[in-house]
Amino acid sequence: MTATQNNTVAPNAAEYGGGMKKKNDANKSDEISALVLDPGYSVVRGGFAGEDVPKSVVPSFYGIIPSGPESKRLYGENAIHTPLPNIEIGNPISRNGIVEDWETATNLWEYAITSRLTNAKPGNPMTNGLNEKTDDLQQEMEGVEMQERPLEENPLLMTETGWNTGKGREKPIEIAMENWGAPAFWLARSGVLSAFSAGKASALVVDIGAASTSVIPVHDGIMLKKGTTRSPLAGNYISDQLRLIFSTSQPPIPMTPHYLINSKTPVDAGAPSQATYRTFPAGTEPHPSFRALQEERILTEFKESVVSVWSPGRLGGHNQQGGTNLDHARTQAARPFEMPDGYNQLFGEERYRAVESLFDVKMALSDAAHPLPSPNQTLPALIQHSLSQVDVDIRPHLLANIIVVGGSSLIYGLNERLKQELEALYPGPRVRIFSPGNVVERKFSSWIGGSILASLGTFHQMWISKKEYDEHGPGIVEKRCK
Repeated sequence: MTATQNNTVAPNAAEYGGGMKKKNDANKSDEISALVLDPGYSVVRGGFAGEDVPKSVVPSFYGIIPSGPESKRLYGENAIHTPLPNIEIGNPISRNGIVEDWETATNLWEYAITSRLTNAKPGNPMTNGLNEKTDDLQQEMEGVEMQERPLEENPLLMTETGWNTGKGREKPIEIAMENWGAPAFWLARSGVLSAFSAGKASALVVDIGAASTSVIPVHDGIMLKKGTTRSPLAGNYISDQLRLIFSTSQPPIPMTPHYLINSKTPVDAGAPSQATYRTFPAGTEPHPSFRALQEERILTEFKESVVSVWSPGRLGGHNQQGGTNLDHARTQAARPFEMPDGYNQLFGEERYRAVESLFDVKMALSDAAHPLPSPNQTLPALIQHSLSQVDVDIRPHLLANIIVVGGSSLIYGLNERLKQELEALYPGPRVRIFSPGNVVERKFSSWIGGSILASLGTFHQMWISKKEYDEHGPGIVEKRCK
């Protein structure tokens, strides 16, 4: 059977055939593994097809350092978390998952590939201070730059969102073929790959990421575009809810990032922190965007260790005893959390409230900068709208094969609550939710699906070759990669 994205059987990990053939000097064939690149708003995941996890996981955020008339860009985990003078934080991808700055995105993706997977481009010997600048050396270096490309020997499979634009689909193949010298290319929908990673060709994929939540129906390996829905109620939204909870508490809960703390002294729960703070010389302070990113790290830790989804029922509803679930939540065991400056507190109902508006917008907190979300942006509403747009005959099958993935889906109790909400909406059909218990599989599901697909021996004939690209141009992606 041909391994295309519209096959009726999901790719099986046991079929790994792996890569392309390369002739060596002894006229023997060596396997050349394809590379899989899965860019997202929060991180870029890269690795070799056929492997279980991506070897390269790089933040999508980058540092900007003022340097004369132009700014210097820094990539990687260490670069964006070091408080360099005047450092600013940027992201080439918008919150809706669409690339806005292609030049920076290209450099970021190349860094993700060359830092861990292939060799970086050779440095220019004319700029190392050891060589005189001559025309001969200039010409030689130009030749080397043309020869040394990061993907000369590796075909590339890239992922895309289900709502990608026409330019957003064509630009990656241009970059892969013209900038990186890739011999072959394929563009795959992330929702379809998440279904493949779970061993399913048909499923309803619920992806709760950092910037957005999407619901993508997949049938026989094809994404049903009409049924694709998305919402901004995701990880960053939960962080905004936590910020509002902290700022409206009495007294307000401080949130000072690690880089501003010199030392701290242990204090009792609820007592003001006793810390000494770091100061920066005037004019060298990091940009507010740097502090926002460091605060997000605190909030991520808080979400992982404290936040939970309330069940059974809704937090704003009533229980069988006649009382409110909110009052009941206040009697539950609270969870402690300590801020970087030593301030610590027990969090009871707050840990449920932060995420409740993913299911019930009436429980959302708001201010001028964070308006109330719409009822049709909640998780149950997204799924209901998605199913209403697909053929009635396949709805029961999709409800019985719901796959929940994405880093923000790891919040404790989310799957159980989602199942309760859907069973209330659809009392007839059977509702089954599949979600990897392994954190890595949950966060990297689309990359893993791409690793499976690109390593199948039967996938060879699907690649768009360099010759085809030269003949038809980047528009071939629209025709071939459905």
